[in-house]
Formats: sequence, structure tokens, C-alpha cells
Amino acid sequence: MSSEKPSIHWIGAGLASGPGLVSLANKWNEATVWDMVLDRAHELQKEVSADATLNVKQLNLADEASLKNFRDTLNNGDIIISMLPATFHVQVAHIALDEKCHLVTSSYLNDEMVVLNDQAVDKGLSFVNEVGLDPGIDHLLTHLIVDEARKNGVLGKGNQLDFISYCGGFPVITNDFAYKFSWTPLGVLTALKNPAQLIQDGVETTIPTAWENIKEIAIHGETFEAYANRNSIPFVKEYALENETNLRTFVRGTLRLSGWEAAWQDIFKVMENATMDDLKNLSDELWSKYQYDDGEEDRVVLYVALNSTDENGDAWETSLTLDTTGTGWRSAMANTVSYTVAEAVSALMENRLSAGVQAAPHDIDEARLWLKGLNEKGLEFKAVNIEL
Repeated sequence: MSSEKPSIHWIGAGLASGPGLVSLANKWNEATVWDMVLDRAHELQKEVSADATLNVKQLNLADEASLKNFRDTLNNGDIIISMLPATFHVQVAHIALDEKCHLVTSSYLNDEMVVLNDQAVDKGLSFVNEVGLDPGIDHLLTHLIVDEARKNGVLGKGNQLDFISYCGGFPVITNDFAYKFSWTPLGVLTALKNPAQLIQDGVETTIPTAWENIKEIAIHGETFEAYANRNSIPFVKEYALENETNLRTFVRGTLRLSGWEAAWQDIFKVMENATMDDLKNLSDELWSKYQYDDGEEDRVVLYVALNSTDENGDAWETSLTLDTTGTGWRSAMANTVSYTVAEAVSALMENRLSAGVQAAPHDIDEARLWLKGLNEKGLEFKAVNIEL
């Protein structure tokens, strides 16, 4: 049985969920948040407008009775948002397929999710991923920049191209560690140990560990440190630059405050030969020392830039920057991640997205709609040589 309009089922009331969840309840008059522990969800209930409803319900994906209760609540066409750790998304996706519901996650697409595309299309369902901060807002900004480059005739000409996309979250007031953790440090530590692939000096390059390739970068007069993260190479095609014959630089990476590399030297040494158990112990130690204090402001900076230089040395440069702060349940990280997730949900509520497994929208008009929505929620973008 279909409900009159889709119901919104948000799984996970964690630190990155609040602003987007509350905004959806306010916009669509009702939403339901599901979690194993309900304290944070009940706190968010208090933030919803008087004329809106945020239902709070318990869900344990490992408990059959709890899972049945969740399934029984779903109707065809409902929207499930998984803000759980990425390892749970595919399990939730199979529930969405069974119950004929759409799905939204902020995490990177993986092979297990991609393989569900045909089943989702057959059922007319949209499984939307990569709609947080990074990945998410970075995709939207890049699609706009590449479109602008195309309009200005600097693509497909053999021009030398340099593309960079860097994103990071850190405290507004720095400390001796040049960093603080919004949640368990284990994710940051394991990411640092992973190899990164990028295009550097026109050549596909692998960096064995992130700290072996830290560079300084100036963004609007402020110096940051940056390093490549994960595998950038597949995004060359994702961003429609695969036919460029003179792509000198292509990197998606992580941004840190100036002084971070020096402050973390001892950590890097420990990590060189660390086992997973070692990393977990280190994570616990760092969490006890460097988590945000109550009321402490955090900051997110996202910088996307594309520079083109032709055979005569004439340059065309453009960039888009997000630099925002927050605190408490409306931290900068929570705002940027969850408001983007909320834009995806609203797009589904309004039937604006196609069926199938997908990432943030490539369509320029749709991307602009999302960015307009983010701007209305207080996220401001600095544009150089491009109009939003």
C-alpha cells in the first residue's frame, strides 16, 4: 500500500545528522528517525518547529523483531536515509529493494552498491550516494566548474589543465595538534595509511601513504597543508575530463591547518608499522586528548579549482570555495554533510531524480538547485570567475 506522499525514514541520529534531519521534518511536516540509542534523537525532537513532527523509533539491524518492525512501517516509494557506518549501507539497500523504497547515503559508491543498479531501475527506485560534504558538495561544485570551462572553450583544445579538490574539517582555534576529532579517530588514521592515486605532472602516480606527499596550498590568502586521498583517477571520467590530452594535475584530497604535518610527526612514525589493534589503541588515546569541547567551534573548508593554460601561455582560472563554521549539534561538519543529504531527499520527494544507483547529480540545473538550497541554509560559496 502506498502512502499519499513518501515518508522519510532517517537511520542514525549521530553527530552528522541533526541539521539536515530537522530541516526535512520542518519542510515536509514529518520525518522519522531510527536508532539503537534514542537520547540524541529525542534531543533533536526539541529542535523541530511546533507545526512539524519528528518521530523517534528504535532500530537494531541485528535483531529480527526490530528489523520486522522497521519493515512493517515502510510503504512503497518511501525514502530511507542511511547515516550508519558505510559497512551497513548495502544491508539497508536490500531492505529498500524488498520494500520498494528509495535510498540515500552520504558515502562513496562501492561495487556492492553499484551491482544493485539494474534491480533499482526495474523497480523505479533511486539509490542516491555521495551526497554529503566530500563526497557530495565537491561533486556539485566540480560539475559547475567543468561546465563553465566547456562554455569558455578551454576544454578539448589540448590545453594544460590542473584540477584540484581539497576538503577538510578542523577547529576554528588551532591547538598543539593542529586538529581535533568530531568522532572516533580510527577513520582518519586508517585513511592516512591507505595509498592514494592521482595525476601529478601528467602521470598517474601512487602515493604509498598520505603523509609522504603533503603540500602547502594557499587559499584566499591563507596557507593550508594538503594531501591526496583515496583514488582520484576514476573521477577524471566522472567529471568528464577523460578526453583531455594534457591533464597535468588531477587530485582529490584532504586539507589540514598549517603546522599539521609537524604536529603529527610522532603519529606518522607509530603508524608506519601499526597493526589494526595498534590503530584502535592509538585512536582511543587521541580521542581522549583531542575531541571537541562542548560549545567549541569547528570549521570546514572545501576548495575546488580548475586552471587551463593554452599554447600561448594564456590562462583561464576558476574556483569555488566553501568556508563555514558551526558549533554543537549544528557543527560545520554536521551542517555540510546533512544539509546535502536533505537536498537529495527533497529532490526525491519532488520526483526530480532518475531511477538507479547514482552519485550527486551531474545535471547543472539540478546541481544549482542543491547549491541554492544549501546557501539558503547558511552555507556561502566564494566564486572566482564563475557565477553560481
